[in-house]
Amino acid sequence: MTDLSSALDTAGEAAYRAIRHDIIFGKLQPGARLKLERLRAPYRASVSTLRETLNRLSSERLVLAEGQRGFEVAPVSQDHFREVAALRELLESHAMRESFERGDVEWESRVLAAHHKLARMEVRMESGDRSGTEDWKRYDREFHAALISACGSVELMAAHRQIFDHYLRYQIIAVIYRGGEASGEHRQLLEFALERDHAQASQVLGRHIGACVEHTVRHGLLVT
Repeated sequence: MTDLSSALDTAGEAAYRAIRHDIIFGKLQPGARLKLERLRAPYRASVSTLRETLNRLSSERLVLAEGQRGFEVAPVSQDHFREVAALRELLESHAMRESFERGDVEWESRVLAAHHKLARMEVRMESGDRSGTEDWKRYDREFHAALISACGSVELMAAHRQIFDHYLRYQIIAVIYRGGEASGEHRQLLEFALERDHAQASQVLGRHIGACVEHTVRHGLLVT
């Protein structure tokens, strides 16, 4: 019984991670109907496991559960993007303050390593190469996670990770890349982190997030 239970848990976790990934990275588009029978083969899970998985994703607001009508991928909107962005800034700024105060040499190493990977990918993006878009956003997430990784609160980091993934979903849907301006903001965040200058870092973070939202709205990249 234990082995069977573990196998079911593993299948459920694998389906959860795969579907969540595909929603965040746009492989499952906003508003798409999620038919359990159609999901069985690609996600290698039973109907009952998939139902539990989609209910779990519904609690994260990535899926809409519509009673007898089933499930669909959560829609997107400019208003929701602004809400997500504001919440991300609030959580990340607070977590950075704590992280800057607590961070040690190991934390500095994580931040430097994460920025190095992101900067290398941004060079590719600036050249017009969009083949690594998913890696670019993954490294972006890793860098911002590294900045707050010494905050000392598992709950705060979990809340940030969840809201960041909603924010990332919008970026992927709109294929947002602001070029050298965004890269420069990341460099400034790195510098202020190493200097433990939270006031300056928080200002840069606000500009960084706000400019992304306005760029999206201004250019009509989010049409839903």
